[in-house]
Amino acid sequence: MSVAITGRGVVTSLGEGADAFFDALIAGRSGIFEGLSACRDFDPERSLDPRAARRMDRFTQFGLVAALEAAAEAGVSDCDPDRVAVILGTGVGGLNTLQEQCTSFLERGERGVSPNFVPMMMPNAAAGHVAIALGLHGPGFSVASACATGSHAIGEGLRMIERGTADVVLAGGTEAALTSLCIAAFKRMGALSSDGQSRPFDARRDGFVMGEGAGVLVLEREEHALARKAKVLGRVVGYGASNDAFDMVQPDENGFGAGVAMRGALEDAGASPGDVDFISAHGTGTPFNDRIETLAIRELFGADAPPVSSTKSAIGHLLGAAGATEAVVCVETLRRGIMPPTINYEEPDPDCDLDYVTEGAREAPGIKLALSNSFGFGGQNACLAFTTA
Repeated sequence: MSVAITGRGVVTSLGEGADAFFDALIAGRSGIFEGLSACRDFDPERSLDPRAARRMDRFTQFGLVAALEAAAEAGVSDCDPDRVAVILGTGVGGLNTLQEQCTSFLERGERGVSPNFVPMMMPNAAAGHVAIALGLHGPGFSVASACATGSHAIGEGLRMIERGTADVVLAGGTEAALTSLCIAAFKRMGALSSDGQSRPFDARRDGFVMGEGAGVLVLEREEHALARKAKVLGRVVGYGASNDAFDMVQPDENGFGAGVAMRGALEDAGASPGDVDFISAHGTGTPFNDRIETLAIRELFGADAPPVSSTKSAIGHLLGAAGATEAVVCVETLRRGIMPPTINYEEPDPDCDLDYVTEGAREAPGIKLALSNSFGFGGQNACLAFTTA
C-alpha cells in the first residue's frame, strides 16, 4: 500500500510554516540565540483563540498550530472525520506548566494549584486539542520515546494506514522543554554545548543546544488522496525501529541499534543501501552520538555512503519534535532537489568521515530516496524512509 504525504506543518526557531522553515535552512540561517533555539516570535493568539490558548501548555500550542497548518494544506476538512487519526507525540509534555504549578504549590499550597494543571500538563493534551479543533473522531493518542518520538509517531501512523485503521493520520511531535529546571538537568548531565553552539560531526563538538517547536505531517492512503484530488507532496515508504538495550543515555557503542533501524526502514521500503540519496542524521553534536551514528552509517553503506546533513546545527535539538521536523526536511529535500547544509562545521574529526554537506546547500536534482534517523534516550531508535511524489 502506498502512503502519501499531503500536508506539512512546522513551528521552529526559524519560523512557522514548512516552506519558510526550509528556505531558512537552505540559506544557512541559524535559529540559535544565546545558547538556545527558542521560538521567540511565536504568538499562539495569531492562530488560536486567545482564551483557549491560555489553557494550553506551550508544547500543545506548538503542536496545534503545526497540525492546523498541515491539515489546511491537505484539506483534511474534506475527509470523513471518523477515518482521520491523530498521533502527536512529545518527549516530556507540559514542562512549563509543571514547573510553574510546582512553584505555586510550594509557595501557596493547595490553593496555588490550577484546576487546569492536569489537562495542560498531560502528554496527550496536544493530540486531544488537535482532534477537538478539527472535529476528528478517529484514533488519537500520544507516543513518547525521547528524541525518537516524532519519528515513531510518523512510523506508527504509517502502520495505522497500512492496517486499515484510518485513511488519514496527522502524525508528528511537539516539544517545549526550555524551562530552567530542564536546562539545569541537561547541564548537570554534561549533555549541552559549553559555548552554546551546535556543531554536529565537527571535532570541536561537546554537546547539543536545546530547542523547541513542532512538526506534523498528514499521511494518507494514496488512493484516498487521489480520489479527492489532494496534492501528493511525497511518500513515506519505510519505517524501522529498534532498542539498543545498552544504556539509558549513551547509544550502543557499536551502533548496533541504529543499524537495525536503518536496515528495517530500507527493507520495509523494498530498497537497498545503494538506492539512498540523502540521510537526515540524528546528528546531535555530542561526542558519542555523532561518532556512533557515523559508524552505523559506514557499516551499512560502506564506502558509498550518501550525503548526510544535520539540521540540529541550525535549530538545535527539539527532543520529541526533532524527528518530525526532520521528516519535513526530507520531504522538502526530495521535492526541491536540494540538500540543506550542516552549518558550523569547520574542523574535521577523523572518526566522522562522511560527506556532511558542509559547504552550503547542495543542489541535487533527481534524488528519489531519503532516510531520517532518530535515536532517543532509553536506547529507542527509529528510521523513516521517504520518496518523491
